[in-house]
Amino acid sequence: MKRFFDFIVSFVLLVSLIPVIVLVSLVVRVFLGAPVFFMQSRPGLHGKPFKLYKLRTMIDVCDASGNPLTDELRLTPLGKFIRRTSLDELPQLWNVLRGDMSLVGPRPLLMEYLPLYSTEQARRHLVRPGITGWAQVNGRNALSWEQKFELDVWYAANHNFWLDIKILGLTIIQALTGKGVSSENHATMLRFKGSSRLIIHNDK
Repeated sequence: MKRFFDFIVSFVLLVSLIPVIVLVSLVVRVFLGAPVFFMQSRPGLHGKPFKLYKLRTMIDVCDASGNPLTDELRLTPLGKFIRRTSLDELPQLWNVLRGDMSLVGPRPLLMEYLPLYSTEQARRHLVRPGITGWAQVNGRNALSWEQKFELDVWYAANHNFWLDIKILGLTIIQALTGKGVSSENHATMLRFKGSSRLIIHNDK
């Protein structure tokens, strides 16, 4: 039932939101340059990798050594707006339609995080990753990694149709308010290095 719901809703949303996606893509192309889309391998169900699609929100600016600058320096006001309204996530409807993702589930993180999870944290991969999830509507990037994973694992063990409907409704409210887009004192989120070590995370 969950997969059927995902397919129907993602298809309807993707078709109806094509004008919005095209418009935002043009704005990104004009003000942030090419490429318009950010594509990266992420772990899906049972950790199997898939190609995730997002609209780009950062400019490509490097230091004298050729290393990307911090998110704070690369994230423009336009990028902040796109992130706050979650417009950058719209291309992931294609991932849902393909079956890589679900509308609701733990957010797909970086492949390099897989060996860093505890056995309990790894249970978040027992369900398909989602465009939104239980952690996203309960704090998003304002949460610590441990809090996020606890919420993700709880969802993996307790998900049901009505919980998904509740999360989708809360997501709409959150997109309008823009709460929790960034972690405290950072433009996006700290990189996960295990439960005891965190460094700044750079993600287009």
